[in-house]
Formats: sequence, structure tokens, C-alpha cells
Amino acid sequence: MVGFSMLVQLVTEATAQTLIMVFFSTLFSVLLGLPLGVLLSVTDAETGITPHPVLNQVLTRIVNILRSFPFIILMILLFPLSRLILHTSIGTRATIVPLSIAAAPFVARVIETALKEVDPGVVQASRACGSTNWQIIRKVLLPESLPSLVDGITLTIINLIGYSAMAGAIGGGGLGDLAIRYGYQRFRTDVMIAAVLVILLLVEVIQTVGTKISARMMRKR
Repeated sequence: MVGFSMLVQLVTEATAQTLIMVFFSTLFSVLLGLPLGVLLSVTDAETGITPHPVLNQVLTRIVNILRSFPFIILMILLFPLSRLILHTSIGTRATIVPLSIAAAPFVARVIETALKEVDPGVVQASRACGSTNWQIIRKVLLPESLPSLVDGITLTIINLIGYSAMAGAIGGGGLGDLAIRYGYQRFRTDVMIAAVLVILLLVEVIQTVGTKISARMMRKR
């Protein structure tokens, strides 16, 4: 039986594992998704600053294919990559690899959408001043789209919390693993409820913080 003090310890450890998974997978998915999203935006045949229909279609297909995979299946498919990089396919560290790859296409779409929302007049004015494409991306598109990017990354983090919970079903660790192993398999409803409540709390805190940061950026524009 799991006593109260043991329950607190289990929830604390599982929460720490979830936060580690979400933090690093968010970091790596942004690093992967940012250049992909920028390329998708700037190569768009209609709105891109450097239209390249063929490259845009290739990138679009890649993103669509990766986004269509259910996370559990993608995680299983990426077991060999996790073993290659980290020499293990189970546990908190190993889960970061599939989480990052699963979230990267979503991040790319978020960034692409945010960049396309920038007023074309601002881009044209920058172009008229002699700015290069790289300068437009770095000094106009990315800064102007920051509030939308924050909203998108906030949504990405929330999705990753859900993904990390699913990863617990196949040895990923974290709150999902706690809910399954100690809650479901051992018929401990209190453990499952505690894990779910912590997940809900994390989502609420992250959404609130993200919304406030985005709103503050909008006021400063």
C-alpha cells in the first residue's frame, strides 16, 4: 500500500521527470521546428519573401507526414534512434528524443502561421530600405510575430505534457507512468487522481503564464 508520504514522494519524483521531459523536448523541438517553419513561410509561393514552390511542397509533405503519426507509434518507431543517441529506449531521457521529433512539425506550423500573420506592409517597407532576406527574417518577421510565437510555444508545451503522459504507457516515466503503474495496475484511484490533478495544474499554470507574456508583448508593440 502507498501511504500519504510515499504518495507525495512518488508524485514529486514523477512531476520532476515530466518537467525535465517537457523542458528539453520543448527546447529541442523549437530548435528543429524554427528553421523548418521559417523555410515554410519564406518559400511560400504566394506570401513568401523568397518563393520556392518545389522546396515548399517538399517541406510541406515532410511536415504533414510526421504530424500524421500517432505519438505512441512514432515513439516505438524511434526506439532505435533513442538507443543510438542515449543507449537506452526507456526512461525519462530516452523519451525526450521522440517527444522532440513529434513536436517539431507542430512547432514548424506554428512558426509558419505566426510569420504569415506579419503585416506585408512592414516587410515591403523593410525591403524598400534595402534590407536583405536574412535581415527581414531576423529584424522584422521574427520580432513582429513574437506574441503569436509565444502563444504557439505555449500550446506546444501543453501538447508535450499530454505526449509525456502517453509515453508513460511504454516506459517513459513521469506522471503518465505513475498513473498507469501505481494507479491503474495497482487499483489505486488516489494515485491516479493525484497524477491527473498535477497534470491539470501544470497545464493551467503554463497557459496562464504564456497568455500573460503574449499579452504583455502585444501591449509593448
